[in-house]
Amino acid sequence: MVSAQSRFLSTYDGTESLCLEEIYTENVLEIRTEAGMAGPLQQSPATLGLEELFSTRGHLNEDADTVLVVGEAGSGKSTLLQQLHLLWASGRAFQEFIFVFPFSCRQLQCLAKPLSVWTLLFEHCCWPDLGQQDVFQVLLDHPERILLTFDGFDEFRFRFTDRDRHCCPTAPTSVQSLLFNLLQGNLLKNARKVLTSRPDAVSASLRKHVRTELNLKGFSEEGIELYLRKRHREPGEAERLICCLRATSALHSLCHLPVFSWMVSKCHRELLLQGGVSPKTTTDMYLLILQHFLLHASPPDSAAHGLGAGLLRGSLLTLLHLGRLALWGLGTCCYVFSPRQLQAAHVDSEEVSLGFLVRAKTVVPGSTAPLEFLHITFQCFFAAFYLALSADTPPSSLRHLFNCHGPGCSPLAGVLSKLRMRDSGCKEGSVAALLQGAEPHNLQITAAFLAGLLSQEHRGLLAECQVFEKALLWRQACTRRCLARSLRKHFRSIPPAVPGEAKSVHAMPSFIWLIRSLYEMQEERLAREAVRRLDVGHLKLTFCSVGPAECAALAFVLRHLRQPVALQLDHNSVGDMGVEQLLPCLGVCKALYLRDNNVSDRGICKLTEHAVRCEQLQKLALFNNKLTDGCAHSMAKLLACKQNFLALRLGNNHITAAGAEVLAQGLRANASLQFLGLWGNKVGDRGAQALAEALGDHRSLRWLSLVGNDIGSVGAQALALMLEKNMALEELCLEENHVQDEGVCCLAKGLEKNSSLKVLKLSNNGITSLGAEALLQALEKNDTILEVWLRGNTFSPEETEKLSHRDTRLLL
Repeated sequence: MVSAQSRFLSTYDGTESLCLEEIYTENVLEIRTEAGMAGPLQQSPATLGLEELFSTRGHLNEDADTVLVVGEAGSGKSTLLQQLHLLWASGRAFQEFIFVFPFSCRQLQCLAKPLSVWTLLFEHCCWPDLGQQDVFQVLLDHPERILLTFDGFDEFRFRFTDRDRHCCPTAPTSVQSLLFNLLQGNLLKNARKVLTSRPDAVSASLRKHVRTELNLKGFSEEGIELYLRKRHREPGEAERLICCLRATSALHSLCHLPVFSWMVSKCHRELLLQGGVSPKTTTDMYLLILQHFLLHASPPDSAAHGLGAGLLRGSLLTLLHLGRLALWGLGTCCYVFSPRQLQAAHVDSEEVSLGFLVRAKTVVPGSTAPLEFLHITFQCFFAAFYLALSADTPPSSLRHLFNCHGPGCSPLAGVLSKLRMRDSGCKEGSVAALLQGAEPHNLQITAAFLAGLLSQEHRGLLAECQVFEKALLWRQACTRRCLARSLRKHFRSIPPAVPGEAKSVHAMPSFIWLIRSLYEMQEERLAREAVRRLDVGHLKLTFCSVGPAECAALAFVLRHLRQPVALQLDHNSVGDMGVEQLLPCLGVCKALYLRDNNVSDRGICKLTEHAVRCEQLQKLALFNNKLTDGCAHSMAKLLACKQNFLALRLGNNHITAAGAEVLAQGLRANASLQFLGLWGNKVGDRGAQALAEALGDHRSLRWLSLVGNDIGSVGAQALALMLEKNMALEELCLEENHVQDEGVCCLAKGLEKNSSLKVLKLSNNGITSLGAEALLQALEKNDTILEVWLRGNTFSPEETEKLSHRDTRLLL
């Protein structure tokens, strides 16, 4: 049964069945680690293949049973689970499990009757012909051989709680209590569970019961191309489509989400025939796929006209029916629709045949499978279409879309908002009531689509279909006004700066959503007005799920800032495509932080090529990425050309001696750099020598980190000669190398002649009391140095005690 259900991929396509084995393409799957727990050598989050889903790495709670896979809408969570099921059913992986039970949260929430573990498994998943009691006893006796998967927790309308315990596998309880107790391990303890969700739906209380959390980040650039080649096997077709994507960076950046790669593949003929005019925004892409499906159902002679007013007007009633169904579903947290619900929305079989609704997978034998939209984003798109064009949409109701009661805001704010709505006498089932009932993350996607549909770019198309054009103008004006008001409210919430310091702000998730909505409207004036009052010196957007599409939106808005800003995007999914999208706003950035963003040489070479012309940019932090010696020439050029550049941090990458030698050439021509971080690379002795020779006469460098670089006594000797000549360096970090006593003795001689160094870090270098003695002698002649770190070396407890009393500057 599992094999039959998982063999074909129909989630994104109602018009054909795709063989999963033929097109499945690995996503970037990263282990989430606790922030703030790392030392100087923390590497980028480890990436896993699907077969490593139950790896022993990255455990957050050893006693928990649940693996959590988080990813944005369209990142491929459902397809990943489907591939897992297929690998198990075909005997190719996960054979430690004798039973796999797949569930969909959007279908589970429709179960109104109380149920037990027994009924959940045997009435809603599988049906043993004989001996159910014996089978169930095997499950209870060997829970470690069971795997349960729950897809789409963000579409489960009940919020997680661990207050109600339920421990009896045969006693009935509510579906939410059953699911929550399975996830906690109160039921079927030691059975493995895999839960997928969008990040916003995962609460801190749920994370306490998670063994491992994995972040599904979508396709890499190579993954996009591999997927398109699998989908298009005709000679030259895939190459033409890939070339089209590379030439349109905005569209290319959208494709890191598999749902967009599927849409590009589906609309490949339209894209290749558009003559250089390609979709730029998410709304553009969904209008293109709308055109594709409508033309597919239209007479052959319609294809030449594209998505004109005639095609849209002819299908308007159908689209409004689908839109009303979509909006009702969002407002009631319903994502699968019965025949009765379709009838109530006036959606008939001909409208279903267009392909926007597909059969949901069902496991109830003999029953008619309910229908669902191709993807949750399609449901949001149709809801936005209805809001834009339906005569039943009062413009005033649109303000509920842009209220900042999204994830990250106070839960009380949302509750109070709904109470105010109830007190205002809002009619049940009205547009306003439905918007109030929708999940915040779905509401935000819908708001962005509405902004795009009501943009100047698409207003003409909609106006041709709108009987009352004045109503469309009112909605457009209301959307602009609500968006501007929400941004002003967001900026007013930023606390004032500490006197004497630049204002620093960590943007809330609603900020990203509002910026995305602005970008969908594509109105420069609105973007300029939005940031006119944004007076911050440091804008922090860490752990905010910022991908290439968000980077395009940020650049569109932030380039209008009046004052330079430090932009911090650590721990996101920017990648090379995102770096390219950020280039338009690089001119207003005084610093750019891109830690843990899967950036490679290609992205950094483009960045530095642009950065040499950006007068304001003075700092780059690029550690924990995928940089190699291939970017060294670009970095050296940046150092040589920008004589106001202050900080370059390249730690935890893959730079070797060859790259260090090239960087050294740039350092020789630079007279401004103050901070250089190369920790966690492999520059070795040869690289250390090249850097030391370049820095001997450098007059501005204050801090140098070469932690964990495989540097031995030869490299230490070169750095000692540098210390004899350099009178600017204040901190030298050499931990986690193998300097040993020979190297330390050389450094000690350098210290005797140095008058600027304040901190020397030599922890974990295989140093004995012989090396420490040399340092003590040097310290007698040097009263500038304040600290020498010697932790983790080979001293006995007695030697440690003795050395610490001889000079308190030795930190042991």
